[in-house]
Amino acid sequence: MLYWLLYEKLFPFFHPFRIFRYLTFRTAFASLTALLIALFIGPYVIQKLREFQIGQFVREDGPQSHLKKTGTPTMGGVLICIAILLPTVLWSDPANPFVWITVFSTLAFGAIGFADDYIKVVQRRSLGLTARAKLLWQGLAGAMVAVALVVLDEFKVFSTRLSVPFIKSLRPDLLWHHWPSMLPHMAWFAFVPFVLWVVLWLVGTSNAVNLTDGLDGLAIGCTIIAAGALAVLTYISGHVVFADYLELQRMPMVGELTVFCGSMVGASIGFLWYNAHPAEIFMGDVGSLALGGAIGTVAIMIRQELLLPFIGGVFILEAVSVVLQVGSYKLRKKRIFKMAPLHHHFEQLGWSESKVIARFWIGALVFALFALTTLKLR
Repeated sequence: MLYWLLYEKLFPFFHPFRIFRYLTFRTAFASLTALLIALFIGPYVIQKLREFQIGQFVREDGPQSHLKKTGTPTMGGVLICIAILLPTVLWSDPANPFVWITVFSTLAFGAIGFADDYIKVVQRRSLGLTARAKLLWQGLAGAMVAVALVVLDEFKVFSTRLSVPFIKSLRPDLLWHHWPSMLPHMAWFAFVPFVLWVVLWLVGTSNAVNLTDGLDGLAIGCTIIAAGALAVLTYISGHVVFADYLELQRMPMVGELTVFCGSMVGASIGFLWYNAHPAEIFMGDVGSLALGGAIGTVAIMIRQELLLPFIGGVFILEAVSVVLQVGSYKLRKKRIFKMAPLHHHFEQLGWSESKVIARFWIGALVFALFALTTLKLR
């Protein structure tokens, strides 16, 4: 809204406001705004959560050192969402559809997490939403994002062509445009591959972040790194010179998502202030699902979803460890790890919580840097 007011409306009368047209300026201030919002309203949110007795439940079969965290305020993801979305609305171009789709995705996945937390913590039902119900709602939210992107593809402001790391000439189109001409009565089938693709990534990414959220500051620290990498990628994808030089698909309107990524970095740093070990507040599912949905949505919009295993490398490893553990136990009645997700395995090996967190952050940074190097290694 500040962009619309100060640049589009007041710039003709006061020329110094031209600075608001620059994406880097607005991204920096969106990040600072998000950081300040998180820092200033954090104590208020923590106090209110304590008053409402919204405390964390800690499983008894987990590491025994975690039992002392029982009762720590949770559902802090509400704070994260506020700190991300308010600066995004303030500093981004309100006419940009990609911004609003990302805002919708963040709110939709956050709402699913909120419902899960509410059932578990407030209504005292330990299981929360059933796995089937959660996946159903996540799939629906992902499908709505996919349909919106298909519409933007029809208006030629988005491309459903996939960017493949290391191979710049390979750009398969996930929207099967030839189907309507071949079988007019099955024109709807052209959308199916792309919709399923988007749903797969959004559901997978949101749940991967959710599984990583098990230690103080672990998930939010990895989010800072992933959001920083995405900020670089979105800026490059929307920049005419950089996109052409690196031979990326250039979608000018997607560049506005840099403001959103900057807000995510600032909000995450602000939340980490209170979530650092020993944590004063946990993000809960409302935070982890919202962040996972946001990360996945941005990656899809810049057509770099195949880089997600590197941008969010720790998230993927955590999710894979759970899949392997469950699959191995069901098929062989044997466990691969001492405990899943992966961070608990290292705790069982004797690593302190702080050491696990710090080393996983280092791993996340290495993954993110590798993701950025793939832009040139093509």
